[in-house]
Amino acid sequence: MRLVSILFLMLVVIGHLDCSAQKASSSRSASGKPGIITGADQTGKYLAYLKGKRIGLVANQSSVIGRKSSVDSLLSLGINIVKVFGPEHGFRGNASNGAVVSNEIDTKTGIPIISLYGKNQKPKKEQLADVDLMVFDIQDVGCRYYTNINTLEYVMEACAENDKELLILDRPNPNAYVVDGPVMTDDRFKSAIGIHYIPMTHGMTIGEFAQYLNGEGYMNAKCKLKIIKVANYDHDMPYELPINPSPNLNTQQAVMLFPSLCMFEGTAINEGRGTQMPFTILGAPALKGKYAFSYKPVSIPGMSEHPNHKDSVCYGLDLRTYDIEKLRASRQLNLSWLIELYNAYPDKAKFFTPGRANQDISAFDLRIGTDSLRKQIIAGVSEADIRKSWEPGLQKFKAIRMKYLLYP
Repeated sequence: MRLVSILFLMLVVIGHLDCSAQKASSSRSASGKPGIITGADQTGKYLAYLKGKRIGLVANQSSVIGRKSSVDSLLSLGINIVKVFGPEHGFRGNASNGAVVSNEIDTKTGIPIISLYGKNQKPKKEQLADVDLMVFDIQDVGCRYYTNINTLEYVMEACAENDKELLILDRPNPNAYVVDGPVMTDDRFKSAIGIHYIPMTHGMTIGEFAQYLNGEGYMNAKCKLKIIKVANYDHDMPYELPINPSPNLNTQQAVMLFPSLCMFEGTAINEGRGTQMPFTILGAPALKGKYAFSYKPVSIPGMSEHPNHKDSVCYGLDLRTYDIEKLRASRQLNLSWLIELYNAYPDKAKFFTPGRANQDISAFDLRIGTDSLRKQIIAGVSEADIRKSWEPGLQKFKAIRMKYLLYP
């Protein structure tokens, strides 16, 4: 009798959690259609599959069921999470960009946290030995230089090598409407911020990108995948992230501007790092007198300890109120800001940051995935002609991409 009562209570809890999550994320749109429900929020579709298995969860602060951490939620439902793997910025999402995050024990749950950023990018065989099923639940923003897709590939590779299945709890890509930028085709430009032969924005969800990695032979063996799809979703639908995906994407405006403004890393322009407005403002001290808007980057622990032009007043563009619908309507990255600030910069020889010692490839080129854009801007090539040079690669990629899409 007691066992029956316990089982009934668990079903009530599961049902309540599933309904709460759906209510939180499925408010009807203006058209009356049901709202978006993430894969994680559809607990009824995968909880039974996790039961009785030792789970390795790839997660960070964006991994939530409703508004509660996926780790905490799944533990409360009796799921045996034996290990959590954290990407860049760490499991709790409080490490600065590029900061090395060490392995640790989560103080809240006592679960071992394995860092997948730094030297240990791919789960090791011994780290997967006590795992029956890997689960990937991380919010992405759809850019080649946003490192979550690198982590995805390394996890898939490790799963394939160690005969582990990967369950992906899919989430919308807030920038899925745009597939744009030059396609990286040269191995010289592969780096920690770009390892895939794709454009700067790929227009896929994590689940779709996983299928792309499998299908295009990025790994020696295919990873066994199971994907819990997002409900009521297509690539054109706006999606406001419930949790900041990383410390410097702390507003929806920053998430939407990130694909365009991240191009400025590797230039003399500060893109808002060192302020509470990252990826919504642009500036540099050398632009004084050319722009009225100004701000001062400072060291902010957990966001940016060493921002470009730290403690110096920068002058430039304030894009905090820029109409994002203009980007959505164009279906393009905004290239005009890069061209404008290059033309306004007084010492153009210092606009693009040179490569590190013994490197002939600039930091800007690594982010863009080619040196052609830098050379075109220096040569004064028009935006229209720059975009034309991208088209052959983009059209080829779009045709390949179509094979792996899960959503209309």
